[in-house]
Amino acid sequence: CRGAYSAAFQSRHGSRYSCPYINMPASNFTAHDLRHHIDRLPRLRLAHLPTPLEHLPRFSEALGGPRILIKRDDCTGLAFGGNKARHNEFVLADALDQGVDMLVWGAGVQSNNCRQTAAACARLGLGCHLVLSRDSHDVEVQGNLLLDHLLGATVEFIDDPMGPQMSARIDQVADRFRDQGRKVYCSSDHERVRPRAAVSYCVCMAEMVEQLAAMSVEPAAIYVSSGGSTGAGLALGRVALGVECPLRIILPIRWPWDELEGIREIANAVAGRLELSVQVEPSDLEVSGDYVGPAYGQATPQGMQAISLLARTEGLLLDPAYTGKAMAGLIADVRQGKFKADDAVVFVHTGGTPALFAYRDELMAMIGPRR
Repeated sequence: CRGAYSAAFQSRHGSRYSCPYINMPASNFTAHDLRHHIDRLPRLRLAHLPTPLEHLPRFSEALGGPRILIKRDDCTGLAFGGNKARHNEFVLADALDQGVDMLVWGAGVQSNNCRQTAAACARLGLGCHLVLSRDSHDVEVQGNLLLDHLLGATVEFIDDPMGPQMSARIDQVADRFRDQGRKVYCSSDHERVRPRAAVSYCVCMAEMVEQLAAMSVEPAAIYVSSGGSTGAGLALGRVALGVECPLRIILPIRWPWDELEGIREIANAVAGRLELSVQVEPSDLEVSGDYVGPAYGQATPQGMQAISLLARTEGLLLDPAYTGKAMAGLIADVRQGKFKADDAVVFVHTGGTPALFAYRDELMAMIGPRR
């Protein structure tokens, strides 16, 4: 972006260059400017930041190019790390400002969000009650669910799927605790929670811009698994900082609404909150639901193959519900010839590795016994 890439890059493209993918001039914001706007918001320091941006040489070689780099948001700390450690820096700061003493959070049984939120609550001395759907996994105590218990969260199980039905159940549970005198903050308050979570991925985009500039790398694309706040924050950061390359958001779930428009609405709510003079338009987003598979949380052959390839070339682990599917999308694009061998592509690793243990049977069926 202007003010962040090297002088050599700007001499080739000019201080207000045009994006080769969409007709968008570069923004006047720098990473420093963006952080100045973000610093006005309440924030806790929960994550290990900035996370590394690393080259994957053996993985890149296995694909025959391009050069793949990985943004290690699996290294954010706080109970095995992941993208929610960033989210909770802003979400839980808001909760504390509201004077709450308890969070009621909900998602699937193997939720990374719930595991990291339980960890943040433990650090801050807040109560944490989790409403977990059995829609995609059974309730065997392993993976993220084991960590939820270890971190001190209380848990109840429901059969409602992710989406509006789950949100209604979370509201009911939150009201039950309020009737007991608790001051509750809950994940179903989407208008409050999602934009604050998205702010954290504007920070992530600013980090990547600076890291890429230091490496003299001009990426051809950025990939991430997201169905909401993470992708929205990256999208807004991309537009605000004038990042040229496309952001390819690989959905892990099919929501009962227009996913692209939902992500755009979150991004623009953040732009308004940060008083940024930019808007994310539909043409700024590439959102794909091609890798979700049969349903949320169900492993796919392509995702499992991506997990295996990265593990065996780089010793790095993805998860079957989110990052494995996003990497499957990146691999498919490489094999379809969307990049040149000397391009650079960034993959944002949003964590989720504790859930691997809940997919033991699927993983073993794929890799077979080792002798």
